[in-house]
Amino acid sequence: MPAPFLSALLLAASFVLSGGALAQGSGKTVVTSERVRAELMAHAPEGIAPGKQVWVGLQLAHQPHWHTYWKNSGDSGLPTQMQWTLPMGVVAGDIAWPLPKKIPIGNLANYGYEGTVLLPVPLTITPDFKPGLLGDVEVKLKAQWLVCKQECIPEEGDFTLKIPARSTTALNGPAFQAALAAQPRPVAHVQGITTDSVARVAGNVLELSVQDLPIALRGKPLEFFPETAEVIETAAKWTQEWKGAVWNAKVPLSAQRSGSPTLMPVVLVSDGQGYRAELKVVGTWPAVAAATGVSPALEAALKANAGGGTAAAAPAPSLTLAAALLGALLGGLILNLMPCVFPILAIKVVGFTRHADDRRGHRVAGLAYTAGVIASFVALGALMLALRSAGEQLGWGFQLQSPAVVAVLAALFTLIGLNLAGLFEFGSFLPSSVASMEARHPVVNAFLSGVLAVAVASPCTAPFMGASLGFAIGLPAVEALLVFAFIGIGMALPYLAASWVPAVARLLPRPGAWMDTFRKLMAFPMFATVAWLVWVLGQQSGIDGAGALLVLLVALAMVVWALTLRGRARTVITAISLVSLGLLAWAAAPSITKLPPPQQQAANAEGWQPWEPGRVDQILASGQPVFVDFTAAWCVTCQYNKKTTLARSEVTSDLAAKKVALLRADWTRRDPAITAALAQLGRNGVPVYVFYAAGKAPVVLSEVLSVDEVRSAIAKL
Repeated sequence: MPAPFLSALLLAASFVLSGGALAQGSGKTVVTSERVRAELMAHAPEGIAPGKQVWVGLQLAHQPHWHTYWKNSGDSGLPTQMQWTLPMGVVAGDIAWPLPKKIPIGNLANYGYEGTVLLPVPLTITPDFKPGLLGDVEVKLKAQWLVCKQECIPEEGDFTLKIPARSTTALNGPAFQAALAAQPRPVAHVQGITTDSVARVAGNVLELSVQDLPIALRGKPLEFFPETAEVIETAAKWTQEWKGAVWNAKVPLSAQRSGSPTLMPVVLVSDGQGYRAELKVVGTWPAVAAATGVSPALEAALKANAGGGTAAAAPAPSLTLAAALLGALLGGLILNLMPCVFPILAIKVVGFTRHADDRRGHRVAGLAYTAGVIASFVALGALMLALRSAGEQLGWGFQLQSPAVVAVLAALFTLIGLNLAGLFEFGSFLPSSVASMEARHPVVNAFLSGVLAVAVASPCTAPFMGASLGFAIGLPAVEALLVFAFIGIGMALPYLAASWVPAVARLLPRPGAWMDTFRKLMAFPMFATVAWLVWVLGQQSGIDGAGALLVLLVALAMVVWALTLRGRARTVITAISLVSLGLLAWAAAPSITKLPPPQQQAANAEGWQPWEPGRVDQILASGQPVFVDFTAAWCVTCQYNKKTTLARSEVTSDLAAKKVALLRADWTRRDPAITAALAQLGRNGVPVYVFYAAGKAPVVLSEVLSVDEVRSAIAKL
């Protein structure tokens, strides 16, 4: 059996690597993610006193190609939201939105910000303000923003800032001055008279007529930004012209218009200067479109996740904590039947039979194994919850979304397989004090075998586990960790029973010569696990990554073999093999961890298309039902369902007869958009199978699919 220290070392490495890059907080005023650095800033040029105005603002510094949104986000997205907690006598105003830019997204268009933008908010100090001993004002902000590139990720931050009584915030003055200079100026204030500008509804076109614009703008083309969302066709072509001092434009109305306002505030921009006009609407609006086609396509999904992606969708709230614990217990029990756990179970059977005559040792080992399983599930759950609270969009099985973790586990199982096959014994090349550690500390060894079992089992989502895990993410930390602990109890229960119940123990075979043969036989499930991990890495990093890992595993096996030699040959060949392994690791590591080259994803021969945010809503708007397979290469249950139930001719025929669009959401590598979509369904791991139909609630199927279940769901579409 593998020595405890080796399992502990490699598993610790895998858990450390699984953390990935998480959002870091810098004090109370800065929150940083991989996409945005958000900072709460203040500017009090006249100090803090009743009647004075203080400026605070959230500065968003975007990474290249990422953007957040204006007050009207356009065809998709959500504007940044701020919730203030202020002392009595301090009142926050609205966000003074700087001028946006139009951001084309395919055949859509959004209004938002790239680069660095400051969103200023005025704070009014009223006579009710009672300063403290130092006169400082403590400002607390909970902000939520949606940051998008090709995918959209909801983020949030909690900020606290103390503004000194005597202004020492002049350092932020230039940033606020620039942000306030980027505000649109009211048109009526330019000429000092009341404007007669109007927006006239003429069929499916909105005719704009704006007067009193500055003379310097006349004859120049203007950019047009409506403050009212979901009225015009944002990305459509529109026309404009000047008739003397009046600017006129014709803008198509949206076919999915959701409102009929009587006043249309608009912002017109030229050469970085913006002007705001409130246009009175005249004419009769056409009928409002049905709700099923309302744009933006992503809004429904993203609103539920704007608080960090942890909110559960409609199917989940009915689950109680007691039901979640029961589901977790049953799911953990069923985990023992999952193929990915089989190699570890074989090791436990051998371990139990070795101590069949030692009832006390048997019971202690059972308790230690149970403790290792429960502690590991709780530790994994705590790590996932901590990373999610820090801004990471993670789900169950997140550790195998990292190619580095997959490679470490492949090396670990290669060593275990070689050990089981009899190539080496750890005691043959370790100091005697270390080699005897397993014999002297059987409890530690049993505990670590429980840790190892969880490392292999954690990517699997057994029946009953999916809803429990999704429910746990929305619970307080203590209750959530209790759900993870019950998964561990369920998984360890059979071994606890075998170690403590004599009737169960008598069912185990007696020790004998067969154990050596059985041990060597169990090497092959270990090597099969390695083959599976190499395949998973190939899905994550491409064929070059899988090939690099195979080369490293061969070099690792050579090192192990060299350490079993004797005399001068051992010294020479071990040195050569270690140098070779080091050079190969240095050369191959980039291939293992890099992303595969982008490829054009198209529908394959079976009709499956890649899932992407908003795609479901687009298809539903056309009246076609949708079936989404949330899957991952490292999910054995996913692969089983894919090759069996989903490949059955009667299932594919029913899907084709109902003209169901087939989308596959591949979660093999970390994808925050898929994590958010799973949370929307009340789930936190794969597999998840969902049918969508216009006007109906999503139908989530069980984790282990049956042909009858799928066909029944199709028949109800």
